[in-house]
Amino acid sequence: MAKTDSTGSTWRYRWVHRQNEQRRRVFRSADRAWRRRDDELRRLRTLAEEFQGSASAGAGLPLELAPDEVVFWVLPAAQLVEVRHTTVLPAPDLTVAPAATPPRPRRPDGVRVADAGMAVITNRRLALLGGRGRRDWAYGKMTGLAHDPHAPVTLIQVLDRRRASGLMLPADVAADFRFKLTLAFADAIEQRGAVLDQLDEAIAEHAQLKPFRPQIATPAQARPFAYVPGGRRTVAVAAGIALLVPAALFHTDPSDPTSAEVAVAATPAPEAGSAGVPAAPPAGLPAPPTKVPAPPTKSPAASKPRRDSPSPSRTPARERLCGAPDNPMGYDFCGGERIRQPAVEICDWFDCTPEFWAGRGYLVQCRDGSVSLTGGRRDACEAHDGVRRTVWS
Repeated sequence: MAKTDSTGSTWRYRWVHRQNEQRRRVFRSADRAWRRRDDELRRLRTLAEEFQGSASAGAGLPLELAPDEVVFWVLPAAQLVEVRHTTVLPAPDLTVAPAATPPRPRRPDGVRVADAGMAVITNRRLALLGGRGRRDWAYGKMTGLAHDPHAPVTLIQVLDRRRASGLMLPADVAADFRFKLTLAFADAIEQRGAVLDQLDEAIAEHAQLKPFRPQIATPAQARPFAYVPGGRRTVAVAAGIALLVPAALFHTDPSDPTSAEVAVAATPAPEAGSAGVPAAPPAGLPAPPTKVPAPPTKSPAASKPRRDSPSPSRTPARERLCGAPDNPMGYDFCGGERIRQPAVEICDWFDCTPEFWAGRGYLVQCRDGSVSLTGGRRDACEAHDGVRRTVWS
């Protein structure tokens, strides 16, 4: 038997059922997405902490290792790609946040495949053992590194090679390859701790985004528009039609000849000679001219605009920087993307620390008000009372 309220209605309970089902579906979808992201971040944190290589892992490979060189990872299927034109890649960094969407299995324009073989990541270099020979990218000579966000291609620039080259991998292993290459490069420059700190910060920030369970709707919360099929949307459409129809009738042209003919045809003609109707002229005589009243003329005072009428003032939109100083770069404290390569004129608008350009991290504001390029490191703003907040672009 259907539940009813005190008036015998059941629409409130139907509304409650629909509302609770919709809230549960939205929560479950958001919770699944949050858990996937959380599991991936924690997996990367564990991998970064336990990522170790060994010299025995290179046994059987046609690659001669240096005395202190160890193998981190071997990928049996990779392709060597080369850029057809000269380009400048950004400097290598230690960004390890997982991508929101995996890259698509395609080759970008301007890139050609030159060879194929086995990719090897060591603590000193990245090597491709291909059919046409071996290609090495030493970390000590690396000047540029770029991961294509839409394709499983990683391009590298080194000092002893003019054009950029790199590897194209299967799309399902591209993310792991990029992460392990970043860990190997961090080990080479002794910055493994910075990667761990960055992952800990990402896990803490993601924990604050955990969705909350929705409140359960009750029949008392139902509004009258819920009784109408279609709900608030139907009410809004009906209100819009109710406003448009009178406006359309008001703007209808009354001098439409078609409407006038219909009105004349539908109205019975009055008899000649009656009150207010002139008699028809005799046959053979022309009809007397009809006087048409002249349109009223506007007075000069009415045509002139009033000077004392208030004019609408335009207030320019104020840029919200959340407390950051005005700057042409658009840097703020509101949120967005971390800044790892700030503009060269940043110290003209922000109070930079004395050792600003020696930092290897992202841009943060210290507690004493100065900005530093040591975000993500354990010693960030160490001499300036610690980190206060992140500067975003």
